[in-house]
Amino acid sequence: MWPLRLSPKQRQGQAGEQRALAYLRGRGLEHVESNFSCACGEIDLVMRDGKQLVFVEVRQRAASSYGGAMASISPAKIRRVVRAAHTYLQRFPRVPPCRIDVVAIDGEQLEWLVDAVQADA
Repeated sequence: MWPLRLSPKQRQGQAGEQRALAYLRGRGLEHVESNFSCACGEIDLVMRDGKQLVFVEVRQRAASSYGGAMASISPAKIRRVVRAAHTYLQRFPRVPPCRIDVVAIDGEQLEWLVDAVQADA
């Protein structure tokens, strides 16, 4: 099998996810899974914060122009993340407490928004 070649944008996305992962680990969260994908969407990072399961959407922009990384999260993207989280939770006999966070990276600045997305979105 040929090695998978990533585009520059995909490499940048992976680097952003790795940066977010290191940041969250540094704040005491435990890594569970990366890039969970299903028919209805993808979750960049799945972490554990104590007993709480945390779904993390990582958004990255080279600069904060045009609203930056946070502004790039559309209502459709939120719906896909929520649906993917619901799909992920189907593997548990009892649903653990959970939340959806966002890590927004604008250039060198990283911002972690805890419980940024409400599941009823």
